[in-house]
Amino acid sequence: MTAAPGPNSSRTPAPPDVMTIDDLASYLQLSKSSLYKLAQDGRLPGQKVGRHWRFRRDTIDRWLDSGNADVAGRPGRTDGDT
Repeated sequence: MTAAPGPNSSRTPAPPDVMTIDDLASYLQLSKSSLYKLAQDGRLPGQKVGRHWRFRRDTIDRWLDSGNADVAGRPGRTDGDT
């Protein structure tokens, strides 16, 4: 007999703790070209390992929560903004 799927079986698996550009593009639903540009400009927190970018999920989550996720080229919010 086969056990019935559990309640979490239809959910997408959580992204890894350290993500590739492909993982990050899926996680943020942005194009890889946009992410490369942001990373190269220093506007997206990540590290280059050899020729490849790596991104920590917890750092990306904090970056998003900070209000400084400047994807459209506009300055991010600062604490003084209302």
